[in-house]
Amino acid sequence: PFTFTPGLLANSSLSPSATVNWNIFTGMGVRISKQRLERLEEQSKGNSMLILENTAHDVLSAYYAALMQTKRLHVLREVYNFSKKQFDFEESKSAFGQSNKLAVYQLKNQLLTDSINVKQQQVSQENALRNLLLLMNVSQESLENDEFPSLLDSLNIQLLPVEKETVLSDLKANNQNLKNQIINFELQQTTTKLQRSFLYPTVGLQLGATPNYGRFQFLGDVQPTPNMPNVEGSLSTQQVTYFGNINIRYSLFNNWKDKRAVEVSKIQEQIAQMNVSEMEKQLSTNALNLIKQYTLRNDLVSLAQENLTYASLAYEIGRERYELGAINSIELTQLKNAYINGEMEYYDALYQRIEVYLELMKMTGKLQLDYAG
Repeated sequence: PFTFTPGLLANSSLSPSATVNWNIFTGMGVRISKQRLERLEEQSKGNSMLILENTAHDVLSAYYAALMQTKRLHVLREVYNFSKKQFDFEESKSAFGQSNKLAVYQLKNQLLTDSINVKQQQVSQENALRNLLLLMNVSQESLENDEFPSLLDSLNIQLLPVEKETVLSDLKANNQNLKNQIINFELQQTTTKLQRSFLYPTVGLQLGATPNYGRFQFLGDVQPTPNMPNVEGSLSTQQVTYFGNINIRYSLFNNWKDKRAVEVSKIQEQIAQMNVSEMEKQLSTNALNLIKQYTLRNDLVSLAQENLTYASLAYEIGRERYELGAINSIELTQLKNAYINGEMEYYDALYQRIEVYLELMKMTGKLQLDYAG
């Protein structure tokens, strides 16, 4: 036998292998999963844009709220300065016997009331400015000398006209909440398709190759024998094995779990579609209400402006007549209060109109479009 051949033998071999698996058909599950990932990416972007949109709306609303409080403070300071002049004038008249103590006391009381109003309004203004800085992520410690920034805009800004057809059209095309709801509906559709893919069989292909390389070598001196006359120093061998498999897998029975999953997903898909329709109706109703409010706010601004004009004229005439002694301090105080109320109502009407306008811009996606541009 060969094992009794004299000498030393060395045998070495190498057998690498390569296998390829390919899913030929999985009920379109891979493609559906890719579509689902794309919808999830769109949903994340939509949520990010909604955060930016809400932040922009909050900052603008806080800015004009701070501006309104600043305007109010300016009016109250103006009234206080006049009350001080009025008190000094009445006190000088009293020193010469031209006025009584009652009038002086009344003006002093009014001066203190105006001073309290200024102090309280100053607190309201600073709180509004701090809220604005907080929304803008600006620390008050970073301000020089703890001074608040000056607000240069006006409450009586020119606003774009609001048309019903344009608002409803932009609402359906650009509203971010509605977009996100539609993406949720599309995402649920892909979930239904993915659940349905488990009802189909899966087909897979497996290919592989295993080559074998061997070497047989004699070590040492080996003399030829009658049994092995042609002895060489080494021998080499090569061999390659190929294989291919097709796998078909189908669940015959799993207690109808896959079928129930499809039915549940269909119900959730119908719910998502109803949510889209319900949101469209709700947004349309809110938009129509805001359009009516905006028209009403414009009318209120016009009325408040006209009221302020007459109150200002009456207050100016009253100041002149008071200096001439035609009216007393009580009558002038009534005119002053009417002027203050008129100015406050005017600024309130301007701010409320801007609030409705910003809400319309947010609802129609205009704040987001301006930010993206």
